[in-house]
Formats: sequence, C-alpha cells, structure tokens
Amino acid sequence: MITLVAAVLLGAIQGVTEFLPVSSSAHLILARAFFGWDAEVFGLPFDVALHVGTLTAVAVYFWTDVRAMLVAAPTMMTARSGAGKLARLIAIGTVPIIIVGLLFATWLETHLRTPAVIAVTLAVGGFAMLLAERIGSQGRGEESLTAGDAVLMGFGQATALVPGMSRSGSTITMGMFLGLTRASAARFSFLLGIPATAAAAGREGMHLLQTGLSRQDMVLFAIGMLTSGIVGYLTIKYFLRFVAGHRLDLFAYYRLALAAGTAVWLVRS
Repeated sequence: MITLVAAVLLGAIQGVTEFLPVSSSAHLILARAFFGWDAEVFGLPFDVALHVGTLTAVAVYFWTDVRAMLVAAPTMMTARSGAGKLARLIAIGTVPIIIVGLLFATWLETHLRTPAVIAVTLAVGGFAMLLAERIGSQGRGEESLTAGDAVLMGFGQATALVPGMSRSGSTITMGMFLGLTRASAARFSFLLGIPATAAAAGREGMHLLQTGLSRQDMVLFAIGMLTSGIVGYLTIKYFLRFVAGHRLDLFAYYRLALAAGTAVWLVRS
C-alpha cells in the first residue's frame, strides 16, 4: 500500500514539476530522501517512466505542432518559417544535450543525484531566474528564434542533467536572457524537451528490457506514468496561461526556500 501511494505521489510530483521551473528530478530525489522510500524501486528507471508520462502529456497538448513538424521534416533544412523552421531549431537545440549526455550522463547520474547538490543547484537556478526577469527585454516572439538562440537554449537544457537545475527552468531562463517573452520561451522549452526525453526514455527502456521488471513493479510504473501524464497535461495548460501575464519570481523564491530547507535538513540529519 505504501509503495502504491508513493507511486501516485511521485507521479503527481513529476507531472507538476516537469513543466514548472522548479526541477522535477530535485523533487523526486528529495521526496525519496525525506520519506525514506525505496530507491531500488523508485530510482532512476522509475524517474524515466514518469518522464514518459509527461512526454506523452506534452506530445498530446502540442499535437498540432508535433504533427506539423513531422509533415514538414523533409523541408526542415531549407524552411525559413513555420513548422519546418521550428523542427530545424528543435533539432539544433537538441544537439548540446546529446553531446553532454553521451560524455557525462553516467558520471552525473552516479555522483550528483544527492540532496546536497540539489540544494546548490536550486539556489543557482533561482537567482538566474530572478536576474533574467530583471534584465531580459522580453520583446521577442517564437518566430524570431535563430539557430544561435536554439543552441544557447539547448545548452540551458543540457544543464538540467544536473539534478536541481530544471530543464524547463533553465531553458525558459535562457530564453528570457535572449529577449524572448515568457510565453514564447516556455512554449519552445516544452517542444525542445520532446526529443531529449524520448531519447532518455528509450535508453532506459532498453535497460529495463534486459533486466526485466516484476509484475508489482510494472503496476507501480504504470500507475506513476498515468498519474504524471494526467497531472502534466493540466500543468502545461495552466502554466502557459500563467506565464502570459505573470513574472516567474514566485518560482524563483520557491526554489530558494526549498534550497534553504534542504540545507537545514542536511545539517540536522
């Protein structure tokens, strides 16, 4: 019963925090640490399963765009606007996380998935977000994105391989530094995450096929994915409405508060 509740709760946490700029990996790791949930059951493979749920959510929410990009894929290298250009920018923006992932993913997963690291990265991301809100012009729309912008946002996404940085937080913040509106940065961030999340899920899925899962674990994984997918879809819908007219300071201060709380917990434990 405890593991069932944990699967639902972790799925809900993933669904909310994957798209809010607060780091889903940080919350999943901290939830396990705070509540003492079994890291063997709810470890990295389970995290990836939850990401499959949120990947499904973003693909469904942006299905019109995804379908248009798939149709325009043959012309993506020459398109100057529309779905073809967007597909090219997403392809370009995905390159940095592929390179960093291939070179450092194993080391990052082995050494940095700890509450101490997360306390630091949450704070770093929070301060960066506050700075972007204050110096970014936020006058550019998604149609103004260039290949250079896509590369820089791609590097922002790559920093999210370090738990606590937040994929959406890093890419949205980078977009705001580049002058994009919050809504444009968030939209591109969500679309940019589709290839990277799919690749990570595929890699871990191959590993699970080799090692196998018990029937109980399969049920827990399915429950977690379903929960993260439903909650993720709702989070995308309402977050995009929120960023259209509100600053991201609330999320930055939340990150700083969670970083401080984690540091206090580490000192006392």
